[in-house]
Amino acid sequence: MDLLQQIVARAKAEKQRIVLPEAEEERTLKAADRVLADGIAELILIGNPAHIKELATQWELKNIDKATILDPQNNPKSEEYAEKLAELRKKKGMTLDQARELVTKNNLYLGCMIIKTEGADGQISGALSTTGDTLRPALQIIKCAPGISCVSGGLLLITKQKQYGEDGVVVIGDVAVTPVPDASQLAQIAVCTAETAKSVAGFTQPRVAMLSFSTKGSASHEVVDKVVEATKLAHELDPNLLIDGELQADAALVPDVAAKKAPESDIAGHANVLIVPNLEVGNIGYKLVQRLGDAIAIGPILQGIARPVNDLSRGCSIEDIYYMVAITACQAQEAKANEK
Repeated sequence: MDLLQQIVARAKAEKQRIVLPEAEEERTLKAADRVLADGIAELILIGNPAHIKELATQWELKNIDKATILDPQNNPKSEEYAEKLAELRKKKGMTLDQARELVTKNNLYLGCMIIKTEGADGQISGALSTTGDTLRPALQIIKCAPGISCVSGGLLLITKQKQYGEDGVVVIGDVAVTPVPDASQLAQIAVCTAETAKSVAGFTQPRVAMLSFSTKGSASHEVVDKVVEATKLAHELDPNLLIDGELQADAALVPDVAAKKAPESDIAGHANVLIVPNLEVGNIGYKLVQRLGDAIAIGPILQGIARPVNDLSRGCSIEDIYYMVAITACQAQEAKANEK
């Protein structure tokens, strides 16, 4: 069973309620039909019910009736959501009328209000919306997880080099959100990426390497100092986290190199989670490995939000949406487990 199949199996084992606020979009509705057919999650589709059913008939989708279809223009909880949203945002000057407008005309805000009031466990958008549109209501309504103040993007990198990471799989962060994290933010990214490694990649024991161009003092620079400080702060955030840094990428992954450069490290040579010092390194690095190394990249997966809200590329495929539902469900499972 490959990693994607494992993710789907874990999602099926404990079904979560996932909101699709762009349900009238073709790829989204077709992915929803497949999700429902395979029993991966319970879905809440936001959109005009008559139009959704018309599209389902047109595209011969047989499972859409298994979903909850919510009409934002005829929602019995609209006033409840509006009052709650206005209360949440009153310090920012939001009026009740403005809140009513958002929960009836902006499906992304409506979806986040459903999650906030415990009617759903996660949300996916982006087939029609920008990353900013996806993140804004999530941060305003659901907010960050306890102890976390920055959102980041984790990525699953599946390589043919089975000797590295976890049978060829490594999880990398941040590759999507925070351009130049400070030491505190970098520590949070490390903790959140380790959570993604557990909840999505299924790693029993994340082993986190804080990457730099230096290994254990081999170079001196303020950007190296930031990584060292971030490693210390990550330990404080999660004392049980297996983490070490600063490490060069080869020292993090290759046992022979680790034995020379960091012989006293328990992580060096065995890392399965890699934390890059900034977004530029992460984005360039994974795309080089993807193109030159023929690796499969899954994500980015948004991290650090109290309940999972994930972003799609506007060029996404039906398959991308299908698997992102499963990924979001696995994140929701982990978020609930962490609250117990």
